[in-house]
Amino acid sequence: MKRALASTFLVLGWVLMLAGVATPAGAETTGLPVGRVALIGVSGLSWSDLDAANTPNLWRLTGESALGSMSVRTVGTVTCPYDAWLTVSAGSRSAVGYRCGAPPTPQPQGTGAVIPDFDWLTEMAEQKYTGTLGTAARAAGKCTTAIGPGAALALADRAGRVDVYAPTPTALDTAAWSRCDLIAVDVDVLVAPYLKKDGHLSRESAEPIPAAERAALVRQADTVVGEALARIPADATLLVAGVSDHASVPHLRVGMWRTAGAAGHHLGSASTHRDDMVILPDITATMLATAGIATPDSVVGVPWEIGRAADRDTAVTVLKGADVAGQTIRALGAAFFTTLAVLQVVFYLLAYLLLRRRRSRPLIRIAGLALASLPAATYLANLIPWWRFPAPLAGLIGGILGFAALTCLLALAGPWRRHLLGPPTVVAAVTAAVLGGDLLTGTTLQLNSVMGFNGVNGARYYGLGNIPFALFATSVLLVSAAIGQALINRGRRLAAVAVILVLGTSAMILGGWPGVGSDFGGVIAFVPGIAVAALLIAGQRVSLAKLGVACVGGGVTVMAIAYLDYLRPAASQTHLGRFFGQVLTGEALPVITRKLAAMLGTLLNPNLMPIVIAAIAFLVFAVVRPGAATAGALPALFERAPVVKAGFIGALISGVLGTLVNDSGIAVLSMALALAVPLTLAAGVLALQHQDSPTGTTPPLPTEPATT
Repeated sequence: MKRALASTFLVLGWVLMLAGVATPAGAETTGLPVGRVALIGVSGLSWSDLDAANTPNLWRLTGESALGSMSVRTVGTVTCPYDAWLTVSAGSRSAVGYRCGAPPTPQPQGTGAVIPDFDWLTEMAEQKYTGTLGTAARAAGKCTTAIGPGAALALADRAGRVDVYAPTPTALDTAAWSRCDLIAVDVDVLVAPYLKKDGHLSRESAEPIPAAERAALVRQADTVVGEALARIPADATLLVAGVSDHASVPHLRVGMWRTAGAAGHHLGSASTHRDDMVILPDITATMLATAGIATPDSVVGVPWEIGRAADRDTAVTVLKGADVAGQTIRALGAAFFTTLAVLQVVFYLLAYLLLRRRRSRPLIRIAGLALASLPAATYLANLIPWWRFPAPLAGLIGGILGFAALTCLLALAGPWRRHLLGPPTVVAAVTAAVLGGDLLTGTTLQLNSVMGFNGVNGARYYGLGNIPFALFATSVLLVSAAIGQALINRGRRLAAVAVILVLGTSAMILGGWPGVGSDFGGVIAFVPGIAVAALLIAGQRVSLAKLGVACVGGGVTVMAIAYLDYLRPAASQTHLGRFFGQVLTGEALPVITRKLAAMLGTLLNPNLMPIVIAAIAFLVFAVVRPGAATAGALPALFERAPVVKAGFIGALISGVLGTLVNDSGIAVLSMALALAVPLTLAAGVLALQHQDSPTGTTPPLPTEPATT
């Protein structure tokens, strides 16, 4: 068995190295037209604000530009204008914390201006990259023109200086607009009503002004944009962005790019791996690339790209729907996980009470399968355009319940329904297939799903999220165990070990590979789960030393993947490659510290901890007093299908380690338990039914000739 494990990791290493060698280096050039570039940042601008009548200038731009959603997430939940413009300045997510609100007012200095107390920002440990955009421009011999406080903050160099400054577009002489190659305009009309007297952003209400008043403000903002458009040189590449949020609710904002060949297309970037969504740091990279300036390594954004073709009306409709979807997911999130926690606790309580009385076993089995069907249903719901419904929230909930019912029905209706492992394996297989297929097709199902991620929150835009990782790893291990049990029943133990190694390793690579799953912590956690399950299936004893070696193997594997990603051009790297670079430069510690703090913060999550506590308590009681807790259901299952026990333990190992190495923390273990325990108990209940039935009244159960 040791040789089998060693061979597997050796083969994996060669696969990774060959894949790295085969990965094209790509071109360092961006392909963007080099020349003058201008940014118009309209804080708080959403796609729902635009129409031909109220915003004629912006609407005209929609017909001349590539159009996309702008995720403005920086560090906090809501991005204030100060944080937004600071992020453009740094090219990486930045924040000023308690001072969040309006940017500081520049002090005139000749034809330009200087940001007061700018050294306060650059001396802060978390803001050391402030001034990156302006400094790079100055080093390249380019000058900067800023209109408004936010624009000055974005274009200021490390000394806080911009070359040309004016508070409004009309305050700057028309001829002066042609002086510099980098231009930025701050349009703060929409966010002004949300600022308190001290300049800080009000978080008291999402919409403190009436809709009619907001429409008037949008019209006023459009007028300011028109004034800027009339003065920006015609040869300038133009970026228009709703750079920040306002009040207490984040949104997807407007992103427009007027450049050669952009009209009639969506707007995307490699940062999101989406052809209709970009992020705030991408603005920095795009402006630098367009101006022909080398992008500093500290910039995490990448230049914008022209996405798929779409006429203007269709694109605007899609982008409005994307924000509706994101808002709906945010609205449902807490309630969904609270409901899931309550259902899990009630399930364990009823299972305990009813199993002791040997009553309602079919009901317990169906309830377990139904609970375990919910996670996959949250992703399958995105197969229907619920965000276009008159009541999107109702459409989303109906979609989840409908697909959960279909999955449960599939598990109970086929010829496998009377087989010991049939229905649970079907549910696990559906979960694994949905997530695996989603990874291979660009993660369209995880995006804007209640157990996935969305651009409004801005934590992840593609790949395998932490909760989906828990579900993917658990479902793959359970399916592998079921196949392995069938093989062992035929006396093919080595084949059973090979199945869990091959399926598990394939899923692990899929989940961790840059640009596909891109899940750093998932690889670390998945490898030990696979190794432990394989050792148990092979009849080997699992010691702490072997577990430690498996954990090290997970770390080595993910760093190998990250290294291969690091070898690619900076613009093509994912966060795995960038993290490897941070390790080399000694900058990884703050990242690790933030993730550790986030993980520890989840331990008191009221929506997730009840799932963990109830499931673990049920499992412990089932082990200590199996007859009392489950009426012998789990012992009966593990006696007849011991390979399932190996897969179950492997899933728990991955869940525990996934909790420790991911910033989602307890969410990983809670979702692994939420899937594994109901499915295992459902199979155990059927084992009891077979055990208590008269001989010949039910199909024979698989038997295990030699226990592991």
